[in-house]
Formats: sequence, structure tokens, C-alpha cells
Amino acid sequence: MQTCRTLLVDAFTDEPLAGNAAGVVPDADDLTAGKMQAIARELSVSETAFFVESEDADRRVRFFTPTTEVDLCGHATIASHVHLLEADRIEPGTHTLETNVGVLDIDAEADGTVWMTQDDPEIEAVDIEYERLGAALGIDPAALRDVGEDLPLAVSSTGFPVLVVPVNFLEHLGGAAPDMETIEEIGNEVGALGVYAFTFDAVEAGSTLHGRMFAPAVGIPEDPVTGTASGAVTAYLNAHDAFDNEDESGRFPDELRLEQGHFVDRPGYVRVQIDDGDVRVGGRATTALDGSLVVPDADEDDIIEV
Repeated sequence: MQTCRTLLVDAFTDEPLAGNAAGVVPDADDLTAGKMQAIARELSVSETAFFVESEDADRRVRFFTPTTEVDLCGHATIASHVHLLEADRIEPGTHTLETNVGVLDIDAEADGTVWMTQDDPEIEAVDIEYERLGAALGIDPAALRDVGEDLPLAVSSTGFPVLVVPVNFLEHLGGAAPDMETIEEIGNEVGALGVYAFTFDAVEAGSTLHGRMFAPAVGIPEDPVTGTASGAVTAYLNAHDAFDNEDESGRFPDELRLEQGHFVDRPGYVRVQIDDGDVRVGGRATTALDGSLVVPDADEDDIIEV
């Protein structure tokens, strides 16, 4: 039997049991991919981060949902580096992190805020009938069509491709009743791993927008607060000049505040900056659980016996 330290760290919040919970395994060099997947399934949060040594960066991370490995995860990156900072395993400053999409910069501030520079944005418009998409999300298609002229449907990625869906008002977004099977089907057709629906009609006056993220294709029906999707939607808004009329300079805002998770009782807030095309996602985190997990031995084909 093998024992490893395992934490649950809530990202994009200062309060435990809010924001988005991430599993964190800070020392995973001795774990096989099969064991990592089994641990992620046992923790049953949207993503778990496993840290191993790297030849190309300060450390390497692998991310697993309860059902599969994914290339990048914003909230687990923020959560895990807040833990490393609080545990004095890293100091404030810039650190490099090897991921499946390449080596990324992570900036840790002395106040506990962590910033993650995401992968280069890729944005592609897609053609989906609003009636079909509205039925999949359980949202009146008119609420989507109402903003579609200025903000069309598109797949945006800063490491994790999402279908970005603008919605006119919060009541429509909050009342969504998604059909997960159809959402996964549409995502497969357009090359997206999830659907991020958002509205500028936010809960709090200080927020730029309110978002909801559905990713059944990777085993996450609704992700409470999503770092990679926040970066992707910010890149999308920048590409579509979404704020041209709000500032006489026509300049994109220095920082956006994206709120999410209120409709699943896990509110959180993501800070996003974009400069010369580089997207940075930042936030705080707090540890909710710190303990040890016993992992059974694997047989020769790496199937863990339960």
C-alpha cells in the first residue's frame, strides 16, 4: 500500500467550501497515471493536480478529472500554488510550470494571490442553430439570439477549448436546465470540451460578467468557478472588441472580474488580465482539507484492485 499527502483547496475564494475545490497531490513522482486517475475519482472534485519533477521547468503538473486527464486546469493551478506558497515550498515571485500544453509562467504574490499565464488564445467562430443550442442549455433561444449579432458563438481556448455562449440576462442564465448529453454532442461537433455561457448582467456591481460552465465530456456536469474558461472568454471578448463603447480610448479594460458558482452555492471570483495577447488568470485560495490517502497497489496492467 502507498500513502500520499492529499489536499482539497478551494480556489477563487477566501472562504472554505466556496469557489471551486481542487484536489492537490504535491508529491506524485511515485504515482502511475492509473493511480492518479483513481485518486481523482476518489476525491470526486472537478480536477486534481499531481506534481512531479520536471527537466524543463520548476515542476510539472498533470490534471485529472474523475474520468479523464485534461491538458490544463486554471483553478487547480491557482489552488495548488497557493498551497505551495503557504507551505513555504515556493517563495513569492515567478515560477515555471510544465503542463501538457507547454511551460507556463506562474506568479505568486506575497499576499497569497497567484497568477497563471495561460496558453496562446485560439478563437474560431462556429455555426450552431440557436434553437438547438437553446434547447441543449434549457435557455430560450431568443435570449441567445438577442446578443448574437454583436457577440457570435465561438470556440475559444487558452489551453482548454470551450464553446462561448453569450446570454442577454442573468435570469435566463440562472434558469438554465442543461441537457448534458446534447451539450456533449454539440461540443464534440465543434471541438469544445465544455460550454461557457455568460451574461454581462452580473450578480455584483463590481463584476464584469457572470458565467456558468458545463463540461460533461470530461465528467464535469457543472464546474463551479473555472479559470481556463475565464481566460478563454476574456480572449474571446478581446477578439470581438466587446468593450469598445465603454471607454473613450477604446482600450480593453486592464482587469476583468468574472463571477461564477452562485447557482451551485459555491460563489467565486476570477481576475483576468490580457496584455499584448497574453492572458493571465489570478485569484486566491484556501485549504479546506489536508490529509493522507492510501492507494492500493496496482497489478501488472495498472488496474487498481478495489
